[in-house]
Amino acid sequence: MDSFGASMHMNGGKGERSYANNSSLQKKLMLKAKPMLEETITTLYRDYSPNCMKVADLGCSVGPNTLLVTSNIIDIVDIVCTRLNREPPTFQFYLNDLFGNDFNTIFKSLPDFYTRLVEDKGHKFGSCFINATPGSFHGRLFPSNSINLFHSSNSLHWLSQDPLLGLTREAESLNKGNCHIVSTSPPAVYKAYLKQFQEDFKLFLKSRSEELVPGGAMVLVFLGKNETPRRTGWELISLILNDMFLEGLIEEEKLDSFNIPVYEPTIAEIRHVIQEEGSFFVQRLEILISPWDEGINECGDYYFLDGNIRRAEYMAKHARAIIEPLLSAKFGADIINELFIRYQKKLVQLMEVEKLESATLMISMTKNA
Repeated sequence: MDSFGASMHMNGGKGERSYANNSSLQKKLMLKAKPMLEETITTLYRDYSPNCMKVADLGCSVGPNTLLVTSNIIDIVDIVCTRLNREPPTFQFYLNDLFGNDFNTIFKSLPDFYTRLVEDKGHKFGSCFINATPGSFHGRLFPSNSINLFHSSNSLHWLSQDPLLGLTREAESLNKGNCHIVSTSPPAVYKAYLKQFQEDFKLFLKSRSEELVPGGAMVLVFLGKNETPRRTGWELISLILNDMFLEGLIEEEKLDSFNIPVYEPTIAEIRHVIQEEGSFFVQRLEILISPWDEGINECGDYYFLDGNIRRAEYMAKHARAIIEPLLSAKFGADIINELFIRYQKKLVQLMEVEKLESATLMISMTKNA
C-alpha cells in the first residue's frame, strides 16, 4: 500500500479528535437520506424477497455512524417483512473502507451491537453476520452477482488519487500555492479534477453493476454542488496552507506537490457519467443544502461557548477528524494544531459576512436488467 492510500482515512479511536466523536454532521445527513433508503429497500424486498439480504456499506469509516447504517437497514427490512407478512431474512453485512481505516474499533463495538439487536428484535428475528471488506471501492470488491444492496454515505467525493498527478510540470504549476480548486484556479485545474472524478465514478459504477444481483440497488450520499457558488472547507484549508507557506512554516516543495483528492460534482456531471456507463437506472436524485454546523445541537460539549465561536470550534473539529491523517502524512504532525487554530479563526471571520453551506447529493439507483 502506498503512502497516499495509507493516509486516506479518518482519525481513528475514540479520543477527543477522533472521527467517532466528531461525525454528528455526517449522522444528520445519513438520517435525512433515510426516507430514500426506506423507499429503495421496500421496492427491493417487495420484488425479490431474498432469503439472505447481502448489504455492503462502502466507505464505512469508524464510529457510531457505521453501525447506525446497519441498524437502520435491519429496522427497515423488519417493517417491510411485517407489512408483507414474510419471514425476516438472514443478514450479511460487509463493511468496506481503505486498509488504513480503524476496523478494530468497529470490531470492539460489535458485541454490544449484537446484544442490543437481540433485545430489540428478539431471537426469532434471524441471524445477522457482519464482516469487514478492506479495499478501494474504485474497483472490484465482491464476486459477481453477490450483493443485494450497496450503501455509501459521505465517501464518493473522495478521489482515487491526486487529480493533478501525471500532468506536465507546466500544468501542475497552474495551481501553484494551492492544494485544491480555489476561486483563482485556472480551468485546467478544474478539468483535471473533473476528469479524475469521471474516471473514478465510471469504474465505481462498472464494478458495482458486476457485483449486484439482478434487480439490486444502490443508495449513495456524497458532497456535490449546485448552481450557487459556495465556499468549501477544502478551499479554506488550501488558503491557510498557503499563508503558512508564505510565513515559512511549511516547505514550498511539499505544498506544490500536494492536492486534496476531493471533487464535488454537479447533478449534470453525475447524470452524464451514469448515462455513459449505462448499467444503472436513476430512481431518485436529490440535492440537500445544509449549514456547515449541521448536527451541532446534538453535541453538548459546545454549549458553554458563545455564538460563532461555538460553531467554529465544532466545524474545525469535524474538519480535523476528516483530513488530519492526510495532512500529517504530507506536512508533519507539528503543523496540525496551528493549521486548525487558524481554520477556526477564519471560520469566525467568514460567518460574519457569509453563510457557510454545503450541498449533498442523494441518489437511489437500480441495476438495469
